Amino acid sequence: MYAQMVKTDGARIRSLDEMDPQERAFQERVDAGQKIEPKEWMPEGYRKTLIRQISQHAHSEIVGQLPEGNWITRAPTLERKAILLAKVQDEAGHGLYLYCAAETLGISRDEMYEQLHSGKAKYSSIFNYPTLTWADIGAIGWLVDGAAIMNQVPLQRCSYGPYARAMVRICKEESFHQRQGFDILMKMVKGTPAQKAMVQDALNRWWWPSLMMFGPSDDASVHSAQSMAWKIKQNSNDELRQKFVDQTVPQAEYLGLTVPDPDLKWNETKGGYDFGEPDWEEFFNVIAGNGPCNAERLNARKQAWDDGAWFRDGLTAHAEKAAERHGAAKVAAE
Repeated sequence: MYAQMVKTDGARIRSLDEMDPQERAFQERVDAGQKIEPKEWMPEGYRKTLIRQISQHAHSEIVGQLPEGNWITRAPTLERKAILLAKVQDEAGHGLYLYCAAETLGISRDEMYEQLHSGKAKYSSIFNYPTLTWADIGAIGWLVDGAAIMNQVPLQRCSYGPYARAMVRICKEESFHQRQGFDILMKMVKGTPAQKAMVQDALNRWWWPSLMMFGPSDDASVHSAQSMAWKIKQNSNDELRQKFVDQTVPQAEYLGLTVPDPDLKWNETKGGYDFGEPDWEEFFNVIAGNGPCNAERLNARKQAWDDGAWFRDGLTAHAEKAAERHGAAKVAAE
């Protein structure tokens, strides 16, 4: 998922006995695995949490086009160019699905854009790192989209219907993106020593930011428990991070690469890998807006919004004229 540190406004999880009848009925439906739909009653905290999470997810999909879009004109072959272009278009579509899902909760798209441009709303920390080489595009597909899939597949079981349904198509397309990235790296590691070294360098730079995508460790993730009680979130941050490492390390070995973690080792007892702790100081610094490309990414989005003003104005004027013609025709018919 491209959402991190989503606030829930809840100081603690309340028991069913502490809830009023309406909230208790809501929680019982969630516990039974039923989907909540837009026009149905929901706690205000649930609605606000979903708006924060879905909008942050949407912003991440849109901002996530920028690191890869930077390489469309520099892709090594026409086929790679076409594939990358299709992927970036997919990400734009994901953002639109998610903005539509968030709008069902009573927030407008303009409000969400304003929150992003003002810095009030965040997007995933991973998109504040630069893409320095073509191997970075492969690493993004393999690691970043791989981590996203790990987060997003459980969201298909999210308690909020529009969000869960949007994730079905998104997850299918993210699977294509992950395979596309791995295929880039497969070709490169079989190439020249310089190409393989480029892949190793990309892994070195993207490994730790990819682990940070799952958010802070469970003991520092104070809002996860409420999101899990509402079944917005299905797994804890550390559970998903462990699953990602266990899946990805064998893939790195298959590519002939070395994961840049001196603490990485197989733990027979737990049936998974032990691994080092990400640099959480770096994570919180990037989230605060001080990453390598924070200013660049946000300025690009603001510029795109400003550059599109003429088109939005044209659409509004057309809609107003159409409404006037419809009104005039209705009066004439009467």
